[in-house]
Amino acid sequence: MEIGKLRGKQVITKDAFYVGEISEANKDEEWRITHVQIKLTKEATKVIGFKKPLLGHVTICLPIMYISGTKDVITLNISRAELEQIPECKSE
Repeated sequence: MEIGKLRGKQVITKDAFYVGEISEANKDEEWRITHVQIKLTKEATKVIGFKKPLLGHVTICLPIMYISGTKDVITLNISRAELEQIPECKSE
């Protein structure tokens, strides 16, 4: 799938928790998408346990193996509680 088709799509967990929207994707050397970057909502940032920055938002890097469906919304195969194990994307 192309990142242009994913960017801006809403993301929900398997237990119907709204996480945020896809903002970017990471690719490997062969141009295959390996991770998607999800810009968390304010609520998701708080529930998952991240500290919201004064300006901007928290973004997590989610391996594509956690995506179970890509229709009108992106559905994950993990729960809200399991999201706590996903790291925040760090700028380089």
